[in-house]
Parts: sequence; structure tokens; C-alpha cells
Amino acid sequence: MFKQLGLIGCGLMGGSFALAMKQAGLVERVIGYSKSPSTTERAKQLGVIDQSAESALLAVSGADIVLIAVPVAATDATFRAIRHLVSPDVLFMDVGSTKRDVVDAARRSLKERAVAFVPAHPVAGKELSGVQHADAQLYRDRQVILTPLPQTLPTLVEKARAVWTGIGAHVRLMTPEAHDAAFAAISHLPHLLAFAYFTGILQQAESEDFLALAGPGFRDFTRIAASDPAVWRDILITNREEVLRQSEYFRGALGVLEQTLRDCQGESLEALVQGISEARAQWRLGAPRRS
Repeated sequence: MFKQLGLIGCGLMGGSFALAMKQAGLVERVIGYSKSPSTTERAKQLGVIDQSAESALLAVSGADIVLIAVPVAATDATFRAIRHLVSPDVLFMDVGSTKRDVVDAARRSLKERAVAFVPAHPVAGKELSGVQHADAQLYRDRQVILTPLPQTLPTLVEKARAVWTGIGAHVRLMTPEAHDAAFAAISHLPHLLAFAYFTGILQQAESEDFLALAGPGFRDFTRIAASDPAVWRDILITNREEVLRQSEYFRGALGVLEQTLRDCQGESLEALVQGISEARAQWRLGAPRRS
């Protein structure tokens, strides 16, 4: 058990982690900091944190585990604000959806203190943001990807694994580069496409009529278009090279389907869709990679 969690960022992700740690009996006390005093006050009212801190540095003071749950673009500034208290005696983690930029920021700002940092990406979330949506079950049965630096202490990597496992998550280790390439394909590009698709409908004069007819399929397909704009601005910008690379694959696949439509090749279109349908039917959420 940890004596004190220092929580920097008391939103959905950080708040859910704090609640999960409390529910699992893994922490005695949570000290939280957010840029907005109203957020920390709300977090205290909801029982997410036990006490608020006036700065990120004060949230870290006295903690034996720290979670940085801020937008990825704010990670570097956060490291600079707390670096004097970063030590191998404390486990430091983040929850950013991109990892190369976070690792680079740790090397740049923490320098030799980066041995205490274990970058983490819990593959979980909601389209609704804010501490009021924090959920102790958010990470249960979800994957958490750890992307430690070469100099990260192995003991802290194992401690991080134990923490996430203790709140019900399944842990996997990857390099930051492999992580960002994979999540550009399976998460970041889908969000970009959802934003673009919904925009395409809104730009049409009949958009209200179209949306009034939409059913569950449209709802499910566009759900992520309601995601937090600031969070996704940062994710897409920081991982833009990999996202644009995946976009090229998408454009190629879409181009083949479009050309088949233009040529009115019904049999070819059906064969294409059948192959795609079968591949999707065989996929299962969280299934291990086939050898």
C-alpha cells in the first residue's frame, strides 16, 4: 500500500485512478492539484481527493506515488515544476495517449531524475470529460501500456505494473515508438475520421434532416467525435507524423472502394466487403496477437 498519492490533474483520468486506488485499498490519502481551483474543490466534494494542493510541486511533496494526468502538451511544463522532488523513492507515472513526446520531455526536463518515471497509457476513457465523470471501474479489464525509458529503474517498472494490475488493468510493455505507431492506427486516426465525417454532414444544407434520421449505427460510429477538443488537439499534433502515415493507408483503401463503386463492379465490391467483414468478425477486443 502507498501512503500518499500526489495527483496532478483531477479530471476524468486522474480522478478515476484515485478512486480506483482507494477502492482497491492501495492508498491511504490523495493530494490533488489542478490549474482550476474549482476542479480540485469539486474533486474534494466527490471524495476523489482528500486534500487540495496549491501547486503541482506541493501535490508531489510527501507522496510516494505520483500520477500526472494533464494534457500531453502540458507534460513538459509539469516536469519542470516538480523536478526538484523527483526521486527514485517515488513512483512517477503519466496517462498520456502519446508517448514519444512524453519520453522526450522527461529526458529534457528531468535529466538523471528520469529514472523514477514510468510512462503509462491506460487504454480507457469516455467521451465525457471532467472529474464529475470519474469512475473507479474505468480501468478494470482495460489495457495499460508502459513505455519505460532505458534508464527507468526496473523496480519502479514492476511497481507500476503491480499498481495497474491491482486496480484491475492488464499491463503490457512497448517502446514509445511502437506505441505511437500502433495507436495512430487504432485510436488517433479513427478520431480524426470521426471529426471529419461529422463535419462533412454538418456542412450540408440538409444536415438537420439527416441527423434526425440517424440510428444506433450512426451513434456508435460518431460517438468519439464528441471527445474533448483540447485533449485531441494535443494528441493529434504530437503524433501527427504517425497519424498522417496511417491516413495515407486509409486513403488508399478508400480509393479502391471508391473506384469499384465508380465502375459499378458489384461482384468486386462484394468480394472486398466480404474479406473486410470476415476479418472484422474474427477480431475480439483485448484478444492477444496471433503468432
